[in-house]
Amino acid sequence: MTAMNQPIARNKISGRRRAVNILVHLLLAVLAFIWIMPIIWIVLTSFRAEPGSYVNTFFPKGYTLNNYIKLFTDRNVLNFPKMFMNTLIIACISCVVSTFFMLSVSYSLSRMRFKMRKPYMNLAMILGLFPGFMSMVAQYYILKALGLTEGSMIRLALIIVYSAGAGLAFQISKGYFDTIPRSIDEAAMIDGASQWQVFTQITMPLSKPIVIYTVMTSFIGPWVDFIFAKVICRANADQFTVAIGLWNMLQKEYINQWYTCFAAGAVVISIPIAALFLYMQKFYVEGMTGAVKG
Repeated sequence: MTAMNQPIARNKISGRRRAVNILVHLLLAVLAFIWIMPIIWIVLTSFRAEPGSYVNTFFPKGYTLNNYIKLFTDRNVLNFPKMFMNTLIIACISCVVSTFFMLSVSYSLSRMRFKMRKPYMNLAMILGLFPGFMSMVAQYYILKALGLTEGSMIRLALIIVYSAGAGLAFQISKGYFDTIPRSIDEAAMIDGASQWQVFTQITMPLSKPIVIYTVMTSFIGPWVDFIFAKVICRANADQFTVAIGLWNMLQKEYINQWYTCFAAGAVVISIPIAALFLYMQKFYVEGMTGAVKG
């Protein structure tokens, strides 16, 4: 290839790359539009002044805040504030307990060697192949035998259901702990640190990304769960969670009156998850930066 033809070849390659980049960005823009459209629709519906569940236009003909006001003030039929607080209490406590269980089990399986280690890992993997709701009937009758299915004890029952089996989901956290050199633990123990001190003061600060991932998943699970909450709460309206409340808003006797409030409730329950993610994102970035530097 002569020197004169080289710039032409470079321009052709550059042109192809530019065309590919444009196509890729167009595809990503279309996918992003498809992904965000339901979110835009639910937000617009939450401000819709026209009642009922069926409308002919995507954009509301009128906008109002009455749907949000009604959601938090009308407590005669569906007490959404009570449901919100029930869910928040259950999700927060379950998040703390589940995070501790999951990280403790993951660290133990990653760093310690004991007799039943491999059988436990194999059993946990087999149990993980079955969906959790297969055991909900058995769990309900166990909780009923313990007197945890009536009144305010339902909250405790749901916390137990959401957090007791958290240690079975150790695979991802264990895989992350395996990437941390054991020589760091050994050096700390030579200096007199106990296993607990190594776990809390060395391993945890080095594992911010996986800790944040565990916190997020442990909070979101109870926050959005419907199946176990419905089975355990049954007809105890005072102990309903937001998932049950939103489901009730779509029942035929409530849908025309509460449909726009359902949209408002869907927006409201997304706020704690978004706030938690935004708050913990900086710690995730700091953890990843520290890992790269290390």
